[in-house]
Amino acid sequence: MARRGLDAERVVAEAVRIADADGLEAVTLARVAAALGVRTPSLYNHVGGHEALLRAVALQGLRELGDALRRAAVGRARGDALVAVADAYRAYARTHPGRFAAAVAGRSIRDPALQDAGADVVAVMVAFVGGWGLADDDAIHAVRAIRSALHGFVEIEADGGFDIDLDLDVSFARLVQTLAAGLDAAPAATRG
Repeated sequence: MARRGLDAERVVAEAVRIADADGLEAVTLARVAAALGVRTPSLYNHVGGHEALLRAVALQGLRELGDALRRAAVGRARGDALVAVADAYRAYARTHPGRFAAAVAGRSIRDPALQDAGADVVAVMVAFVGGWGLADDDAIHAVRAIRSALHGFVEIEADGGFDIDLDLDVSFARLVQTLAAGLDAAPAATRG
């Protein structure tokens, strides 16, 4: 019999909390069960196991990231959209590190729901690079460059890899400015 008040949503919420507080690797069924005051087998009434729990964290992360990027891009174009989306991407990674890690890891899993949520993140970015006249393959190439740069920065930052005592916000702003300048300078032949 399931514990009263315990449901899949509450189990996932606890897993998300643990992931953001202590890292994705800290999310175990035993840890979630202990935090909820139940025995580990009780969780199987609500989630299909550890892999299913991590999938749920990844799905939540991807959906939230997509929503954050979409809100940031609305009403903005070109460089302004890029700055807003980049700031939202970095803010999400900093504020929700466990969800972000799960979202990034979850993208590689062949799961239709995860792929759809990941495609939604990409669609937001494809839409705003359209402001530079980029479409089809050119838009995807641009989005890959942007995602790679942003992801690389936030991962190095999260890992404490920027040891030089220099303002990271300035470095990030310059990275985004460089990306925008590259898009501004893209040859007309590559534009859809």
